[in-house]
Amino acid sequence: MKKKIRQQTLNVVVIAIVLLIFLPIFLMLPSMFKDRYEIFSYPWRFLPIHWHIDNFRRIAFLQYTSIGINFFRSLAVTSLVAAIALVLGLAVNMTAAFAFARLEFPGKRILWALIISTMFIPAITIWFTSVRVATLLGLLDTMAVLIIPGLAAAYNIFFFRQFYLGFPRELDEAARIDGARTFQIFTTIYIPMSKTPMVIIGAMIFMGYYNSYLWPILVISHQRQDLYQMMYVIRSLFGHAPTIGYGAVLAATFISLIPPMIVFTIVQRYIREGIALSGLK
Repeated sequence: MKKKIRQQTLNVVVIAIVLLIFLPIFLMLPSMFKDRYEIFSYPWRFLPIHWHIDNFRRIAFLQYTSIGINFFRSLAVTSLVAAIALVLGLAVNMTAAFAFARLEFPGKRILWALIISTMFIPAITIWFTSVRVATLLGLLDTMAVLIIPGLAAAYNIFFFRQFYLGFPRELDEAARIDGARTFQIFTTIYIPMSKTPMVIIGAMIFMGYYNSYLWPILVISHQRQDLYQMMYVIRSLFGHAPTIGYGAVLAATFISLIPPMIVFTIVQRYIREGIALSGLK
């Protein structure tokens, strides 16, 4: 009886937390179809009296208003930056993890300790020096400055390294007997067997770049509005909400949720596999 009560209590708590998390989204969905006055009308209504899509039209024509922001171009550029960073980030971190897990080279332990130590340094504390480096390299106001600085991450390298350490060394030895070189071993054995961690870390990289806000502000000026990232655009729209209406801001927010939702839908099965894998290890 106590076990059942405990289980039911846990279920209620979980449901309450889920409802609390998704409550803003539930309130946002019908508000996208309200006019600018109905959102703050009293008494408040959950569903709009008259459904319309004017808020989405305002988002589509922002480029031709005083705001001058092309929302859908920013959405495409942000998704492209996140997708490129996903591919390059996996390549960089997996290669480094393989080197630390399976290769021997001078200074390996010291270099590994230095990489791990960066996990304990808040990123914001080194952003200004990073901006200085980007300035000296001439990367400001380019797509490269949005992608390159965050490709190598200590946590991602650590994650893949721990995964590779679980591989039996007999696989490497057998491949070398067959004449495979180190790079061939990595590409033909380790990468195909790393699908689950690749999807998990890849999703994290995509979400990290897609939701980036402070770094794009520091390295992209107003002269390059074509490189504006989505979170900055959403923040800018909120500042212009009295002009375009809060319904339009909510509509833009909902549209910006579509790429992450697609990514999560694709990778959710692999995330469950990764959790199971971590439990087994």
